Amino acid sequence: MQFFKYHALGNDYLVLNPKDCPNIFNASQIKNICHRNYGLGSDGILYGPLQSNDADFALRIFNPDGSEAEKSGNGLRIFARYLYDTKLVKNESFSIMTIGGKVNVQIKDPFNSISVDMGKIKFLETLDLEANNNNYTCHITNIGNPHCVIPLNSISKSIAISDGAFLEKHPYFPNRTNVQFLKVIDRNTIQIEIWERGAGYTLASGSSSSAAAAVARKLGLCDDFINVIMPGGSLQIEIEKDYSIRMTGATTRVGDFLLNKELFHKIP
Repeated sequence: MQFFKYHALGNDYLVLNPKDCPNIFNASQIKNICHRNYGLGSDGILYGPLQSNDADFALRIFNPDGSEAEKSGNGLRIFARYLYDTKLVKNESFSIMTIGGKVNVQIKDPFNSISVDMGKIKFLETLDLEANNNNYTCHITNIGNPHCVIPLNSISKSIAISDGAFLEKHPYFPNRTNVQFLKVIDRNTIQIEIWERGAGYTLASGSSSSAAAAVARKLGLCDDFINVIMPGGSLQIEIEKDYSIRMTGATTRVGDFLLNKELFHKIP
């Protein structure tokens, strides 16, 4: 069974075409495939292209813990690159349907510039939550998937790992949430550390960049064009007056892999 591996700023996905696998794996098998030591290793699986009555293509996105995600900005760029590489699209605009809604994609440069219209940010609530005896002001948003954005003067990987993991499963979020720790650098630049629902600490995230940039703009701390710096690299976010988001960034093809079913019998 063939998988195609890509990464977007270090956020890596395996693409699986339904033609090669008519029935998607169960949660336990997905965990095995995505395992960094015992499997192919990835931040998730992109299952497509699937048919859609409302878009050019449909896509299902699975986290490495086996759960299904509504949307992934980096995943969508990677999937668009896969469609380009397999000659299913050229450089024109096209649409992809996800559980979190339909997005429009434009491939300007398949290696360095793929843009995704992520949809309109919903600002749901601002509230104070505690994580490991730290009190945070949390901006709760949704862009097809849930986000908890926390502006701070100083951010770090260690905070994302400890308190992000705690907040992902906070009782306030019965379906869990993605968490971003946000530092504003200037009117056009922010920095974030990310804890992703179902994936853990992540080097980059498109939907997290979209949510964090939108919160920075809503708070009046940034303008409409924002460069989002993450450990894996940078994404460019454009914010319209109605808070519709366009995300642009690079993708990298890693390689093609043939999965041996022996994998499923060798996990300790």
